Amino acid sequence: MHTREEKIEAFGRLLDVLDTLRVQCPWDAKQTNESLRPNTIEEVYELCDALMNDSAPEIRKELGDVLLHVCFYSKIASEKGDFDIADVCNSLCDKLIFRHPHIYGDVQAEDAAAVKRNWEEIKLKEKGGNRTVLAGVPSALPALIKASRIQEKARNVGFDWEEREQVWAKVQEEVGEVSEEIRAGHKKELAEEFGDLLFSVVNAARLYGVDPENALEATNRKFIRRFNHVEARAKECGKTLREMTLAEMDALWNEAKKLEAEA
Repeated sequence: MHTREEKIEAFGRLLDVLDTLRVQCPWDAKQTNESLRPNTIEEVYELCDALMNDSAPEIRKELGDVLLHVCFYSKIASEKGDFDIADVCNSLCDKLIFRHPHIYGDVQAEDAAAVKRNWEEIKLKEKGGNRTVLAGVPSALPALIKASRIQEKARNVGFDWEEREQVWAKVQEEVGEVSEEIRAGHKKELAEEFGDLLFSVVNAARLYGVDPENALEATNRKFIRRFNHVEARAKECGKTLREMTLAEMDALWNEAKKLEAEA
């Protein structure tokens, strides 16, 4: 691993390269916050993919791409006279120090849960900070992640089940309400009840220490692997999936599950 001095030198090199590209490269020179934003979203998702793959080379590469965007936005701001990368770093350090009084002050926090509760309380008190408990949840978050964040913030102020097992009654209640709307044929109400059911399942995952986003993504990848196996085996048999019966596809699906278990 590199020394502190080498890390500082490497970061300075990145800033120097970006300064050069901003002046000499036609593409980099014309970029704005608006033009970079879609690329930033893509880069963050690519980093998430690398993290799910647990591939160190991929993670290193994608972290670099995300870091480039952080520096690029700071460069654009410095050209406008708003702030620069030093301001970004210093404001972040100030915030971290202020929000960790158990490290830099005299507040006690015995575990991670206490730290998180303190963090939320401090954010509510900060000048210019979030005025309400849920104000800090970005409106643009994907719905599944947003549901998880909403529930975490509600928990931090004590709005939660007394015993985590109690959540299953709520899940079953929502399943029943979905069934009722299916029988009644109420399309609008059915969509609402499905939303309530999904929200309650996310809540259950949280209470049992499971990140719902990661869990669902792992299942997505598992389904893709198995479905690709079914499709490949169908081709080996000279058939398309549409030409196969459900029983034939199900047999190949079970074959894929067996191969995974043996791997």
